[in-house]
Parts: sequence; C-alpha cells; structure tokens
Amino acid sequence: MNKIFLIIQREYLTRVKKKSFIIMTILGPLLMSTLLIVPVWLAMRDHEEPQKIEVVDDSFLFRDSIPQSKNVKFIYSEITIDKAQEDFYQTDFTGILHIPSNVITGGGAVKFYYKEQPGMAVEEYIKSNIEEMIYNFKLQKSNVDLKTIRNAHTSINLITEKITETGSTERTSTGVQMTMGFILGLLIYMFIFLYGAQVMRGVIEEKTSRIVEVIISSVRPFQLMMGKIIGVALVGLTQFLLWLVLTFSIYTAVQPVLFSGVNKEKLQKEMVKEEVFKQGANLQALKMDKPGLYDNKTYEAFDAFKSIDFVSIILCFLFYFLVGYLMYSALFAAIGAAVDAETDTQQFMLPITIPLVLSFVMAQTIMQEPSSSLAFWFSIIPLTSPVIMMVRLPFGVPIWELALSMSMLVLGFIFTTWLAARIYRTGILMYGKKVSYKELWKWLFYKG
Repeated sequence: MNKIFLIIQREYLTRVKKKSFIIMTILGPLLMSTLLIVPVWLAMRDHEEPQKIEVVDDSFLFRDSIPQSKNVKFIYSEITIDKAQEDFYQTDFTGILHIPSNVITGGGAVKFYYKEQPGMAVEEYIKSNIEEMIYNFKLQKSNVDLKTIRNAHTSINLITEKITETGSTERTSTGVQMTMGFILGLLIYMFIFLYGAQVMRGVIEEKTSRIVEVIISSVRPFQLMMGKIIGVALVGLTQFLLWLVLTFSIYTAVQPVLFSGVNKEKLQKEMVKEEVFKQGANLQALKMDKPGLYDNKTYEAFDAFKSIDFVSIILCFLFYFLVGYLMYSALFAAIGAAVDAETDTQQFMLPITIPLVLSFVMAQTIMQEPSSSLAFWFSIIPLTSPVIMMVRLPFGVPIWELALSMSMLVLGFIFTTWLAARIYRTGILMYGKKVSYKELWKWLFYKG
C-alpha cells in the first residue's frame, strides 16, 4: 500500500506542477466567469447605433406603422426604389426596405438592401413584423374583427409542481433541470475523456522510454497501474474544485463592481426584450412594458432552482466522476500498456469510447423523457451510467434506482480493473509487437 501511495504522490505532484495545469486552472474559471457575466453586461450596456432603414412602400399600406425599436428605426420616403438605390451611399441610411405594390396578394417579394450585413436579428425583426401586418390586413379585408381575435389569444402561466410521497409539493422548472442535467453530463464526459487519455499517454511514455522496466523491478504492475490512475484522478478532482472556488470568487468580486448602481428590475426587462428582439418577435404585440411579466417567470425559475437538492447532486457528481473515471481510466491504462505508440491506440479506443459517446448523444433524448425505460437502462449499465445518471438527477431519481446504478458502477469498476490489470501486467513489458484482439484475449488467461 505504501508503494501505491508513493506512485500516487509522484503522479499527482508531477502533473500539478506542470505549466499546462496551472494555465488551465486559471483560464477555466476566467472563461466560466465570462460566460456568466458577459451576457448580463451586454444586456445592460448602451447599444450601438441603431439600424436606420429607409422604407419605400409602393403598397401605401405600411406608412408609419411598422413598429420601431431601440435597434431598428424606420424612415419613410416618397421617392422611387430606383432613386433610393441611386442615392443610397449619399445618405446615412444603413438599409433600404422595399415593399412592392402587390405584397398583399403575394405577387412581389419584400426586398432589403444594405451597405453592410445587418445581422440575423434585424432581418428576423423586419420579416416577422411585415408578416404580422400582412396577416392583419388580410383579416380586415375579410371583415374579421381584429379585436375579437386578439381577445381570443390567451397567454397562460404554466406552473409545474411535483407532489412528493408525503403529499407536499415542490416547484420545478423543466428548463432549469434540463440545463443542469446537460451541464453535469457534459462535465463527466469531458473529465473522463481528458484525464483517462492522460493515463494512457503516461503509460505509453513510460513504456517507450523504458522507465517502466526500472519501476517494475520495485513494484507490481497492478500497484503501478492503480497508483497512476488514482494520482491522475486526484489531479482532475483538484482542478475541478479549484475551478468551482475560483469561478465563484471571480463572479462574486466582479459582480458588485460591474453592476453597481444598476436597476435590477429594469435590467431584467431589458434582457428579455433583447432576447425577444433576437427571435424577431413583435415587441408591441407582446406588450413588454406590462409590469410583472418578466418578474413572475424569473421568480419561478429561481424557486425551481432553489428546490434542487444541490448537496445530493454534488455528492452524486463526485461519486460518478471518481468511479466512472476509475473504470474508464483502467481500460485506457490497459490500452497504453498494450501498444508501443499513441498512433496504435485507435483500434482499441473505439470499443471503449463508443459507450461514452453514445451516452452523451443519448442525453438529449433522455432529457425529454427522464423516467423512460431507455433512461433507466442507460443509467444502470456501468459504461453509460456516469453521464446518463447525471443528466437524470436534476429531474429526480428514485432512491432504489440510484442505489442500483451505483452498485452496478462499482461492480463494473471492479470487473474492468481486473480485466485491465491482466492486460497491463503482460503488455507493459511487451515491445516491438503489433497486438491484436486475439492476443489480448490470450493475455487475460496467462498464469503467473
């Protein structure tokens, strides 16, 4: 046991002292903090100069009626489209919107001319408003009362609550749960791939440099393999914990400085207006100035967020990260021991990585139906459970399913470690020979 501890210490200290580890430990929190802060900062900053668009309306139906916004300003002209195009670069207009005379009957296309690409948001804003107005014109032409139609449109506030076995209710939000599940699954997926590959490369480097021959004279192959796997696992766990602490510290330190003196209620409304604008919706029709529209949804999301049991999720994340990593890294170590160069690993990597990639691909489907039979079996099978169970956890998983999944994962880890150790002990000192699956099968049953 003391020898394994020495190997763990060596693997851990060697990697933690590397410049790449230090750089990534600093860059990771900076990037994550940026992702949290920048969207809010962009929402509160002063917008760039709005698009100033000249409207040439040959149909005479849209004069002074297309909704203005902070980002798009419409100026109506009495000149022809040919004259507008001719004088375009002598004006300060950023675009020309030409509405043909037969636009209502669909005989002509609405055209938008520009000097510089305006962006998808502006295009969608113009398109959606013109479509909405044409829709209203056609209804009026058919003597349909627009007020009656508008009154018929009813927006409801759908609140989802889970009833527990004790009879109490908990506020939930599918959007919050899906987001959290996807992020947790992605983290597990990335860490297993990243640090499992580090174990494999480390074994290949020691094998090709013949350092392993010296090490094996003092320790057993199994001790070397386990020491290397656990050492790299601790490196990954250290980096992950540092990312959490540093990200929280940076966000906490920057937020008061960046958002000092900002009206939070106004900021929230501006953010949702910006989002609706990007989707090309009609801001006037949605009546975004209606008080409380955004706040209710925000509070609902916060309530759902607070209802999530973060302690249980973090503990489960640590379990699935460590055990899932240990299982996969044992197989990665076996591959590293079986080959002489990293280029030879491709044929053996495929069977190992397919379950991991499949679980990440299936995560989208699982999030749609977290309690389905497919979700259950994928969260029980050891090779897919680290990712899939983390995707399901925010939605709530029965205790017996969680216990069964953890038990199967531990058994899977024991089996794969035994399997990898049999290959590792033979392959670690094997040089100059192209290994096949048939050869690996023989190694499993070598005695001694």
